[in-house]
Amino acid sequence: MRGLFPKVVSSSSYHSEHFLPYVAGYIDALEMADSEFHVQLQYGPMLIGVFLNMILYGVLLNQACASMTYPLDTIWVRLFVAYLFILETANTAIDMAMMYQPLIAEYGTQKAVMNFPTLFLLEPILIVLISTPIQIYFAWRIRKITQTYWIPGVVVMLALASSAGGFITGVKIAKLKLFADKPELHWSALLWFLTACVADLLITGTLVWNLAQRKTGFAITDSVVDKIIRMTVQTGMITSICAIGDVAFFMALPHTGLNFLWDLTLAKLYTNCLMSTLNARAGLLRPSQNSSSGVQRNALDRSTHRGSRFRPMDRFAEHPRTIMTSPHVYELDNTRTFDSTRSGGKTPFSLQQDVELGITVTKVIETTED
Repeated sequence: MRGLFPKVVSSSSYHSEHFLPYVAGYIDALEMADSEFHVQLQYGPMLIGVFLNMILYGVLLNQACASMTYPLDTIWVRLFVAYLFILETANTAIDMAMMYQPLIAEYGTQKAVMNFPTLFLLEPILIVLISTPIQIYFAWRIRKITQTYWIPGVVVMLALASSAGGFITGVKIAKLKLFADKPELHWSALLWFLTACVADLLITGTLVWNLAQRKTGFAITDSVVDKIIRMTVQTGMITSICAIGDVAFFMALPHTGLNFLWDLTLAKLYTNCLMSTLNARAGLLRPSQNSSSGVQRNALDRSTHRGSRFRPMDRFAEHPRTIMTSPHVYELDNTRTFDSTRSGGKTPFSLQQDVELGITVTKVIETTED
């Protein structure tokens, strides 16, 4: 019997010596799987956000080239577009470098998992440097349309508050440095996103309401106004929905990076929406330029000839009569009206300036000489 006990003890010790490493290895595997899961929630949304950012940068390149060919832009509009393009290029480059650091340069290290990327602090700062001037530009458009100051003033204050929130968030990221401390960005991020969202909704609502009041009852001009309204709603709601999604994901899942799906695309959405608004002016201006020749096509005439048309000769007339038109362009701010027949068919400089608004409407009045 005594000979059995040593064997039992040795057998027990043998199994314990070989079983415990397996248990420890299994626990380590679970911890590794858990850490990998968090890495996916941290860097997966960020990587997808960077992909979307780069795709939208390609769209921006196309729109920027189209905008630079617009002939009626003033120098400050061209400088504004160049400023946005430079910042967007820097934003895209920083986003790529931001993802290269943890996924390539520091791959497999604890720092890559625990810390924010070094350049991540520049992300909120660049976003507000892009979004704030764009919101102020739309506030200027509202001022031109409504001839009031209080709504544009509110938009400007909200834009500046959003800018302050973005800068504060960037400074806090530099101080915190750890993903685990991300919930401490709560209040500054709320100031940033909520004020931007309210500003976008106010801009959209004000432009839509005022443009709807400018309808003239003419099918041609009303169709132009409807196009502007649809474009305003689409561009304004895109940035608003993106800001709301960023806030919702940040509040509901503060320990993950799912909000970066929205956050990293926000800057490109702001600039692309502005560029689409600017580039749409060329199509909206064509009715005004076509009508400035002094002779307008008769809506009832199906011919495609653009010159002067003649009425059929009747028994009381020895010569054909020309249908003359007197097109007037009424700007939506209701402050200036001009007759293109008096100006030699040329577009006044005041109209060229207001074309920046993208809201020029032409009202055509046809008269017949007997």
